[in-house]
Amino acid sequence: MVNDFLRDIRGTLLPGGDPRHGPLPPLLMIMTVVAGVVDSFSFLKLGHVFVANSTGNILFIGFALAHTPGFSITESLLALAAFIVGAAVGGRLSSAFADHRGQILAAATAVQAGFIAIALLLSVFASSPVAGGYRSALVAALGIAMGIQNATARKLAVPDLTTTVLTMTITGLGADNRLVGGPGSKAGRRLLAIAGMLVGALIGATLALHEATYSPLIVALVAVVVVAVSTALSGRANATWTQA
Repeated sequence: MVNDFLRDIRGTLLPGGDPRHGPLPPLLMIMTVVAGVVDSFSFLKLGHVFVANSTGNILFIGFALAHTPGFSITESLLALAAFIVGAAVGGRLSSAFADHRGQILAAATAVQAGFIAIALLLSVFASSPVAGGYRSALVAALGIAMGIQNATARKLAVPDLTTTVLTMTITGLGADNRLVGGPGSKAGRRLLAIAGMLVGALIGATLALHEATYSPLIVALVAVVVVAVSTALSGRANATWTQA
């Protein structure tokens, strides 16, 4: 069991640790951290709205309908709509580079970086707290960016690295455990994914609360650019992991 746990960690953190997926697991771990950073920014600075974990926005709409203070139907609907648009963009990119997983991730993260850069620029000029048109524009830009990310991770289909949604990952820790007759919980990778989101949320919240408003978006942009460049370089050779 310990060996399986360590194998899961090694296969997730080391490029090539998982031959089927090559460098994709560690790159998607970085994107999981990005999701935590961006969602902490959106929740704390854009009025209780998520741009990555869209399920939360469904709940927030319910809260707003119940007249709970601090929640906006408009902003939550905008976040959902932007996410769907981003998912469509991610789906289109996945179709355009369907035969090469490296090109899919490189193209998607390049476009995603563009939308995060737009959000960063908007946040630099926005007032604090962010309000009005700046808030809506930021929700839209970041929602599209995270929709692209989610659609791309879905297409790449690296087990337990969806980068934005952890519910099934957490479920698998219990449901797949050998103690209950399951095939094995793959706890190493799943716990790393959970930790990645947690670390991202911690970084994003710390920066959002104690530094300039736009600080979390700088971290997110740098991380996405690193993934885009790394994928473009490592995906030049038609290695096994690039094959869809």
